[in-house]
Amino acid sequence: MSASQPPPQKPDTELAGLPAWLYPLGFWVGVALLAGGVLLPAYAWVGVVWIALVPVLAAVWVALAGWRVDRRLSVAALLALAGLALVFGVKQFIG
Repeated sequence: MSASQPPPQKPDTELAGLPAWLYPLGFWVGVALLAGGVLLPAYAWVGVVWIALVPVLAAVWVALAGWRVDRRLSVAALLALAGLALVFGVKQFIG
């Protein structure tokens, strides 16, 4: 007789990181906003800002949602955000 084994589980890739649907959704919303910027050029900046904010929002999501599950990943996301803030801070001194 063979021992009963639990059914194979699919890997949980969303354990501490982004849900699989979040980043593609942010990207496609940005594409739609950029396409809208072609029709309304005065509002093209909205699509550009959104595309720039998608990685920032993803880092915030990972930092907050994954704190209890994978603290190292959350700290890495916070360090990435701190580095981005440092870049903008130094940019103010340069120009």
